[in-house]
Amino acid sequence: VLGTRGMMIRGDFMIYLLTGIFLYLTHIKALGAVLGAEGPTSAMMQHAPMNTLVAIASSALAALYIQTLSLIVIMFGIHTILNPIEIHDWAGVGMMYLLGWASGCAIGLVLLSLKPWIPDAISLIQTLYTRANMIASGKMFVANSLPGFMIPWFDWNPLFHLIDQSRGFAFNNYFPHYTNWQYPIYITLAFLLLGLMGDFYTRKRASASWMAHR
Repeated sequence: VLGTRGMMIRGDFMIYLLTGIFLYLTHIKALGAVLGAEGPTSAMMQHAPMNTLVAIASSALAALYIQTLSLIVIMFGIHTILNPIEIHDWAGVGMMYLLGWASGCAIGLVLLSLKPWIPDAISLIQTLYTRANMIASGKMFVANSLPGFMIPWFDWNPLFHLIDQSRGFAFNNYFPHYTNWQYPIYITLAFLLLGLMGDFYTRKRASASWMAHR
C-alpha cells in the first residue's frame, strides 16, 4: 500500500525493516517504560535509599534488555533460516540503536515529571506521539526519497534522523543527505536535563493525595 518495495534501498529487505520498525519500537518502548516507572507518591519510595531516579533507571534498563534480547533472537533467526546478515558499519548502527533508546528515555522522563500534575493530558500526549511516529519516524520510507518540500514535515523528529542514519550505516550504497546523528544527541541531552529538573521539582512537592485522583 505504501510502496515501500519501490522505495527500499538495494540490499536485504529484512535489514531495511529492522533499521526502521525495530528502532521505532525501541524508542517507543523506552518512552513507555520510563513513563510507567514508580512516581514520588509510590509506596516503594518510602523505603530508603529508594528514589525515583532508581526506579526510572531500572525501568529504562529493563526496556533496553528486553529489546536487545529480542533483536538478537530475531537477527539470529534471520541469519540462520533466511540468509546471512551483512551490516556495513555495526558500530554506527549500534550507536543509532542506543540513541533511539536514550532519546525515548529522555522524552519519557519529561512526560513522567509532568504526569502527577496533568495525568490525563500526559496519557493523551503519549498516545498521540506514538501514533504520529508511525508515519513521522520515517520507518517505512527513506528521507532521500522525499521531495524537498516534505522534509520539514519530518525534520523536527529525532527518531526520523536516527532511522535514516542507521540505514546509512547499515547499507554501503545509501548516503543520508537530509539527516544527521548530532541533532538527536542534542535533543536527548536537552530533554534529559529538563526531565531531571522536572523530576526534582515534582519530588519536592509530592503529595499522597495525588494518588486519589489517578
